[in-house]
Amino acid sequence: MADFSPASVEIAILAAGALIYAFIWFATRNLSRAAQILARVVPLGLVIPVMIYVSGQSGSRQDMASRPPTPPSVESQAPPAEQRATRNGAGDAADAERRRAAEAEEQSRAAESARQRAEAEAQRRAAEEARAKAEQGERAKQSAEVPTAQSPAPPPPPPPAAEPAPAAPPPTPRSAEAPNKPRSVRPEPPTGGSGAPSPAPPPGVPAQPESDWDVVPVFYGTDRVHKDEPKRIAYTADRASRLELGHALVTVPKTHQVPNIERPFAIRVPFINVTIYEQPEDPKQHFTIRELKALTREEFIELARKRIGGSTSYKDQAVVFVHGYNTTFDYALFRAAQMAYDLKFDGATFLYSWPSGAAFTGYGYDRESSEQAEPYLREYIELVVKDTGAKSVSVIAHSMGNMPLLRVLQSLGPSLPPGVQLNQIILAAPDVDRNLFENLAANIKQYGRGVTLYCSSNDRAMAAARRVAGGIPRAGDVPAIGPIVLAGIDTIDVSQTSTDYLALNHSSYAEKGALLNDISLLLQTGERPPEKRIPILERVSTPKGDFWRYPLIPR
Repeated sequence: MADFSPASVEIAILAAGALIYAFIWFATRNLSRAAQILARVVPLGLVIPVMIYVSGQSGSRQDMASRPPTPPSVESQAPPAEQRATRNGAGDAADAERRRAAEAEEQSRAAESARQRAEAEAQRRAAEEARAKAEQGERAKQSAEVPTAQSPAPPPPPPPAAEPAPAAPPPTPRSAEAPNKPRSVRPEPPTGGSGAPSPAPPPGVPAQPESDWDVVPVFYGTDRVHKDEPKRIAYTADRASRLELGHALVTVPKTHQVPNIERPFAIRVPFINVTIYEQPEDPKQHFTIRELKALTREEFIELARKRIGGSTSYKDQAVVFVHGYNTTFDYALFRAAQMAYDLKFDGATFLYSWPSGAAFTGYGYDRESSEQAEPYLREYIELVVKDTGAKSVSVIAHSMGNMPLLRVLQSLGPSLPPGVQLNQIILAAPDVDRNLFENLAANIKQYGRGVTLYCSSNDRAMAAARRVAGGIPRAGDVPAIGPIVLAGIDTIDVSQTSTDYLALNHSSYAEKGALLNDISLLLQTGERPPEKRIPILERVSTPKGDFWRYPLIPR
């Protein structure tokens, strides 16, 4: 029978699956849109597990085939005549000779083992003597440095000479050696990485690195529903109608590549969010949540004040990040930590997470949910501005998060203490009606030292939002007539920094090194106009005013 290779089997399975799926796709072409999606997606839940199972079976067969054959026994290697002689009693002399040789070899091995144990014991005793001498010398040195009225003490007697090791001492258990072993004066260093965690750094200072990952602290506020789970608390997509405060520690692997968020590989069915396979989390390779803790208002303020007081590069600064559409609470934490880490921001990072449904099909729910979060977002920003001790507070909103932020700033601005201003207001890809944005943004520019709008012509999420809105351009769009240009707002077209055909190009503000660099300079210097801090920017003049554009950045 022919022996098919594992690769041939996998190729055959893949080809058969592709043919079946093509037939299903053709057969459902006349169904409704919803029925087409259901009929074309459900078979993937059967085909993919079968392919994974067949691949695993093929791999196990390949491993068994690649193992070396088991060597035959000594008896089976003997010539047939010798075997017959042994069975008939004719090889007694040869057997006796082999037994004597085996006994001699066993005695030789025992003598060698005894010699090695004796040498190890001698080395151990010599090491103990050396440590004892070192400690005695250290004590003598310390006593000599302290002046006393008495005569100096005589030097300590030399340690007794080591006795000759026995020829074959029995192995000493580790527990029996411990009492006679001198203790070292120096404490053992703390372990890190996957072992016991190092002592936590004092609140308010930058987190100390672990052996294989760093830790980024993130303060958060949310009006999501709190849920207690076996390992840690969680926050759902439901609305709690109240503000909850907390603190998280997010691990970032040392292998992190700017500006990625490294997460475990997973196979998920689109639209219905069914996970078929997911790789286990590993802080050496992935962003993970090391700690998540809800806090009272007093605990939150105290911890935030210590963090801000310990900042150096971004002295006394705080940044509030508001996420956008289709975002889970955990992913919002990862995004806030990634931006802080890549910006090397050692001030206090604050996240506000409104209850997004975190689903492509939940656009309508997310829009309503973001708007109902306005009173809780205002309470949160007001707390950061007035109670944490930060002398400079910047806000960054992405996508759908711009709508509640704009309304909050419009209402919060007049209540700010005299002379108090926000530092930078950064509006990234706002999913806001273009005309409404012009009305809201014109009123908030007086409450910040600078307002920056990032927009793009190839943002596919903006294009989808435009279709849902009946073709009305969004503020994050760059249509044929050009981007929004308003006095007092720096509009920057970032289309050329995100030209990947298959990407949504909707998170360029945090996923492109050039834009992260611009945000870093904004937070540190606030220098304007934009071409002063980013010389490569091109100024474009329009009847309404000027905007800036990134040139095509070569790969």
